[in-house]
Amino acid sequence: MAWDIEAAAEEFLRETVYAAEYRVLDIRRHVEGMLLLPEEDRRRALERFADHYRSGTHTQEVGVKLLKMIVLVGEGLDDLPLAEERTAQLEAVAHAHTFSYVAHHEPLVHAEVAAGRPLTPGVIATVRRSAAVGTYCPAALVDLAATLTAPVLNVGEEWAERAMADERWHELLAYALTAGSAKPSRAWEKGGRAVLGRLDGDAVREALVEWLALVGRPRTVELERGPYEQDVNNAFDPFNADALRGLTWLLSFLPPHPGAVRALGALVESALRKAAGIGPRNPKVANAAVNSLARMEGDAVLAELARLGTRVTYKGTAKLIDAALETRAAALGLSREEIEELAVPAHGLSEVGRAEFRIGEATALLEVHGTRAVVGWRNAAGKELKSVPAAVRRDHAEELKELRATVKDITTSLSAQAERLDGQFLARRRWAYAQWRARYLDHPLVGTLARRLIWTVDGTAVAFTDGQLRTLTGAPLDQDTAQATVELWHPVGREPAEVVAWRNRLERYGVTQPFKQAHREVYLLTDAERNTGTYSNRFAAHVLRQHQFHSLAAARGWRNKLRLCVDDSAPPATRELPRWGLRAEYWIEGDGEEYGVDTTDSGSYLRLRTDQVRFYPIDAPHNEASTYGGEYTMRRWDGRDPVDPLPLTEIPALVLSEVLRDVDLFVGVAGIGNDPTWADGGPEGRFREYWASYAFGELNQSAETRRVLLERLVPRLAIADRCRVEGRFLHVRGELRTYKIHLGSGNILMTPNDQYLCIVPGGSGGSGGSGTFETGYLPFEGDRTLAVVLSKAVLLAKDTEITDPTIAGQIRR
Repeated sequence: MAWDIEAAAEEFLRETVYAAEYRVLDIRRHVEGMLLLPEEDRRRALERFADHYRSGTHTQEVGVKLLKMIVLVGEGLDDLPLAEERTAQLEAVAHAHTFSYVAHHEPLVHAEVAAGRPLTPGVIATVRRSAAVGTYCPAALVDLAATLTAPVLNVGEEWAERAMADERWHELLAYALTAGSAKPSRAWEKGGRAVLGRLDGDAVREALVEWLALVGRPRTVELERGPYEQDVNNAFDPFNADALRGLTWLLSFLPPHPGAVRALGALVESALRKAAGIGPRNPKVANAAVNSLARMEGDAVLAELARLGTRVTYKGTAKLIDAALETRAAALGLSREEIEELAVPAHGLSEVGRAEFRIGEATALLEVHGTRAVVGWRNAAGKELKSVPAAVRRDHAEELKELRATVKDITTSLSAQAERLDGQFLARRRWAYAQWRARYLDHPLVGTLARRLIWTVDGTAVAFTDGQLRTLTGAPLDQDTAQATVELWHPVGREPAEVVAWRNRLERYGVTQPFKQAHREVYLLTDAERNTGTYSNRFAAHVLRQHQFHSLAAARGWRNKLRLCVDDSAPPATRELPRWGLRAEYWIEGDGEEYGVDTTDSGSYLRLRTDQVRFYPIDAPHNEASTYGGEYTMRRWDGRDPVDPLPLTEIPALVLSEVLRDVDLFVGVAGIGNDPTWADGGPEGRFREYWASYAFGELNQSAETRRVLLERLVPRLAIADRCRVEGRFLHVRGELRTYKIHLGSGNILMTPNDQYLCIVPGGSGGSGGSGTFETGYLPFEGDRTLAVVLSKAVLLAKDTEITDPTIAGQIRR
C-alpha cells in the first residue's frame, strides 16, 4: 500500500507541479482526488512532496508549487511539513506589488492565517493590493483581505507610515478607507463629520496637511516589478489610495484654511504626475482632491482652482476643474476669464512685487524678481542681514514656515500666470482700461508680469516705465482712458521698425519679459504654403520623442493621443480655437515596428514622425489614421459629409503664426535632432542622416530670432573677444580648440575637421561642476536653448579649466 500511495504522489506531482502547462481546472480535479484519501495516505503524500522540496534540485517556481500543494492537499490537517519554509517563501512576496503576477502564493496566505501565524505588514500590503486591483484575484483572497484590519494602512509609503505612527488617528484613517466612490455620499459625509466631531479639528487639519505633503515621495519599501508590470514604485498604493480620497473629503468638511487648500492643490499635481507605462499615477485621487476643493469656499480656493486650470492637462481632471470654475463663475454672474483674473491672490504682497513682514524684532522683505520670490532680512536697527536671524528660527518657527510657504506659492503662481498671459493672444482677450489696471497692471502679483509686457490702449502701444505707461517714444500716455480698451501687443502686423524699436527700448531699460513678446517669432505665409494651398509642410519629416511631445502639446493647449504599436487609429494632434471658430491639426504617426526597440515595454511608440499642419472649422468631423502610419481620412460615423481643409490664405495671420510657433516649439524641444546624445543615429543608426541635417542644418524661425538676439548680446559678454556670430553658429575660441555652437540645436563642432563635441545640458560641465553659468541680461525668459548656447560658450572659452572628464577627454583627444 505504501508503494501505491508513493506512486500516486509521484503521479500527482507530475500532473500538477511538474506539468508543462498550468491548467487550473486539472489541478483542482487532482487536488480534490487527493483530499478523498485517508488521512494517513495524505500525510505520506505530503512527506513525499516535502522530500522533493528538500532535494533542492527544483527551480524557484517548482519550489513554490510544492509548498502550495502541501497546503492544498493538507487542508484540515495539523502540523503540515515545511512550515518554516512556507513562512519564509511567503515573506518573499512582501516586496511584490500584487499576487496577480506572483503565481501560487494565495494558498500559502490562507494556510498561515489558518495556522494562527500572523502575516507581516509587507505580506498584508501585497494581499490588500491584490484585492484592490482585482485582476485575476481569487474571491477568497478578496474576502481575506477584508478581515486584515491591522495595520490600518499599507506600509511602504512615507505618508501612510507617518499617519499610522500616532494611534489617535487610526479611527480617522479607517473611516477614510471606506471612500470607494467618486464623491462622498450624504451618509458618508454624516459619518465623517461624526468622526471629526470626536477629534480636535485644528489638529486634524494640521495632521492631514502634513501627510498630504508626503504623498508621492519615494517608497520606503521598494517593490519588485513583475514581468508584465510597469513602474509600480512610482504609482500610488491602490489600497492606500482609497484612504487618500477619504482624507481629502474629510479635509473639505473642516473650515477652509490656506494650508489645506495648498495641500489639496499639490496633491492634484502629484497624483497626475506620470509613471512609466502607467500614465498619471492616480487620477482618482486627483479627482477627489478637485471635488474637495470645489466643495470649499473662499478666495484661496478659487485661486487654487484657477491655478490648477492653467496647469492640469489630464482630460478627466481638467474637466472637473473647468466645471468647478464655471459653477463659481455662474454663481457670481461672471465669465470664466473674469473668474480666473479675480481669483489671483496677492499672497500677502502689499504693493506690486513687494511686502514686508515683521517677525519678532526682525523684518522680512519679500520681493518678486522675475518669476520667483526672494526674501531679505533686516534687524531691528534696519541693518541688512545675510540669513534668517537665529532668534526668528528659534522663537518664530511657525511664522517662518508660513513665510517660506508664501514664497513657494508666489513662485508657483507667477509661473501659472505667465502661462495664462501667454495664452491671451489666441484668446482674443480685451479689457476695459479700469478693469485691466486693477486686475493686471496694479495687481500686487500679476503686476510684476504685466509691467514687463507691451500693451495697446485703444491701439496705442505702451509699456510701464518710470512709474507710468509710456509710448514707444517715452512720452506718457495722455489720452482719455475712461472708455479705452486694452489688449496685449503682438508683433504680427507691426512694422519691423516698430518691433526693433520696442526690443531696443526693453534692452535699454533692462526689462526681461516673462515670455517672448517683443522678440516673439512671427510665422508668415510662405510661397510654398501658398502653392500647397491647404496645408503647411514647414514642420514635416521630423522625428520627435513621443512622450515629451505629448506633455509639451498638452501644456500648450493641444489634444493628443499617445500612439501605441497596435492595430488602432488616432486623430492628429489638435488645438481648438473657439474664439476663431477654427481647429488646427498637426499630423503625426508612430515610428518603427520593432516592439521593445521602437516602443516602451507597454507598447507605446518612443518616437513620432511628423507631417502636415492643417486648419478646419472647429465643428468639422475629425480625421483619423492608423497608429502604424498611413493616410488620414475624415470620420463620417455621424453621417456628415467630409469637410475640406481651409485655405491657409483664409487663416488670420495671428492664428497662423501662433499655431506654427507651437509646432516649431514641439520640433525644437522634443525633436531628436537637438539631442546631443543622438550623434550615433539611435537604433541601428537609421536616424544619423536626419540628426546631422537638423543638428547643424538651416535655422528655423525661432533659431533666427536667437541669432539676431545673440548678435546684440555677445559683444556684452565677458568673453566677447573670443566669440562671434556667423551664419548658423556661435563661434567660440578656446585655448585648446575653436568651437562652433549651432544656434538651432545647441550642438557643437570643433576644430579640426568639425569634430563633434557632446555636452549634455544639465550635467556637470564647468570647472565648478555645477553645469550653470552666468550669462548676463536676457530680454525674455523661457528660451532654454538660448541659455544652453550661452552657457556652452562661457564653458568652452575657458576650455583649459574644464574638469569634467567626459568633456575634457573629447577636447584633448
